Amino acid sequence: MVKHQPLQVYERQLCLSCITGIYGCRWKRYQRSHDDTTKWELLWSFILLFTFCLLLVWFYFWWEAHNDYNEFNWLLYNRSGEWSDGTVPILATTAAGFTYVAFLMILALCHIALGQQLNLHWLHKIGVAAALLTTVVGVISVNQTWEQEWDIVPISLQATGPFLHMGALAAVTALSWIVAGQVARAEKPVFQVVVMLLYLSVLLGLYVVPLYITSPCIMDPSTLRPRPDVIGQRGAPMIAPENTFWSFHRSLQMNVTGFETDVTISVDGVPFLMHDLDLRRTTDVEKVFPERQTLNASSFNWTDLQQLNAGEWFLKDDPFWTVPSLSSSEKTKIANQSVCSLEELLKLASITNSSVVFRLQRPPPDHPHHHSWINDTLKVVQQSGIPQRLVMWTTDEQRAEVRQQAPGLIQTSLVKCSLQSLQQSDVSRMLLRYNRVSTNEVRNFSQSHIDLTLYTVNDPWLYSVLWCSGVSAVSSEAPHVLKKVPYPSWLMRPNEYCLMWVSADLISFAVIVGIFILQNYHIIRYRMSGMRSYNPEQIMLSASVRTSSRDVNVMKEKLIFSEVRNDIGADEEPYMDGYNYYTNQSVIRGV
Repeated sequence: MVKHQPLQVYERQLCLSCITGIYGCRWKRYQRSHDDTTKWELLWSFILLFTFCLLLVWFYFWWEAHNDYNEFNWLLYNRSGEWSDGTVPILATTAAGFTYVAFLMILALCHIALGQQLNLHWLHKIGVAAALLTTVVGVISVNQTWEQEWDIVPISLQATGPFLHMGALAAVTALSWIVAGQVARAEKPVFQVVVMLLYLSVLLGLYVVPLYITSPCIMDPSTLRPRPDVIGQRGAPMIAPENTFWSFHRSLQMNVTGFETDVTISVDGVPFLMHDLDLRRTTDVEKVFPERQTLNASSFNWTDLQQLNAGEWFLKDDPFWTVPSLSSSEKTKIANQSVCSLEELLKLASITNSSVVFRLQRPPPDHPHHHSWINDTLKVVQQSGIPQRLVMWTTDEQRAEVRQQAPGLIQTSLVKCSLQSLQQSDVSRMLLRYNRVSTNEVRNFSQSHIDLTLYTVNDPWLYSVLWCSGVSAVSSEAPHVLKKVPYPSWLMRPNEYCLMWVSADLISFAVIVGIFILQNYHIIRYRMSGMRSYNPEQIMLSASVRTSSRDVNVMKEKLIFSEVRNDIGADEEPYMDGYNYYTNQSVIRGV
């Protein structure tokens, strides 16, 4: 008696081959497996997930730190002595690493959705380990050299929190398809319970997290304060060389209301504008006075300083990638800039009715004006003819004497103090870094008639957050950018945000319930039909005529029929007309 055995029908699965091939170099059908993932591969899956989460935070940090890229480059300059844009390699490697790890995460989720065994290729393991190690080293380095910048994360969440919440909710809702499939196919009840508890915990957390999201931009628009004044920090240093007369002139064209700068006193007692301790970065001192290039800027007399060019470095280094956008006339003016004195700046401010705030750097102990630096500077302020109400005095030393000689100056503190201390010192304004005060503190200072000027504010999102917080003025290196922000980036009433939050939660819940019902449709259908026993093979085979789901394909590959029933004779074949009614395909029969 000859028995007939139908041949297996293998469908082409190009997409599956690409997924398993790229992830684990399993391009052939016989290399793939539906067995449970080994513990070793599960460990690598968790490492991949942790690396993805860490890179996501790292990428978000550098994306929002764009406001302070110049500050980071200046820190590198102080360490190396050479100016370069250190953010470019960091951003390039971070973007490449995040894209690579995110791609692997998508492939891993596809493996789970398709029921394939996870088996990350060893080359990918090396890549993931390298990305993890590089990111950890980067985090440690930033924590040691730029620790205060971590504050940008909670501050930025005030602007991005509501929208990141919506994105996370959409992602977790989409993952319900995979979770529902795993629960439906799981054979162990314990596994089903654990998966459901983990998923529901994350989902519930996302549903209630808006209760803890706070943003000053969630407010009644009628209570929005006037637009904060913009002060040009060292002029407009992104489109003109910093601390030059042309830079301050360009900042006026960007509608600034004042100037912020740093003042150093020359060896012959002339206050001039200089941010660095030496002259190498912003002048051609290496060419004019090569033997004195490393000396302190205050060791030069005013005659020597006037010989230096303070604009050619900007055209050569292009520190902000803006030189190509400048006109030929602007480049000519920049190339002819010289070191600017405090008197020149004060006269410009007096003519344009602009305020001036400066940090006065005390000369070294061996400097001839080490003890008279306050009086020398105050004398220049008084002789310039600028109204005292336009000058913010920030130096704490001899503040009482300065107040007696020039009572009209605005006494400004560079240190965060209590309201009582400020009132006792007769200080009416503070100049602080934007991360030093919270929204509530801004409002408390405002109610006590203490004006705040926060620096350095370059990005529109940060300017918008501070605007909604009630800040009166900001100091910016990018007044040409803030000029284009006539209104906060976004503003939402509390009831509108509540409606958006509740609606998103309800839609997410309805979609998840629908997905779980769809994924478990066959199980629910056959249980409701009164079947005495639950046979997954019978369910899947019966449904194969109507659907080509992953489970049907798996069953078609695993099931081989040798005989159908004992009462079928040798001359009777299960497929009478050469057609397989389970796969809807013709079957080649052999003898």
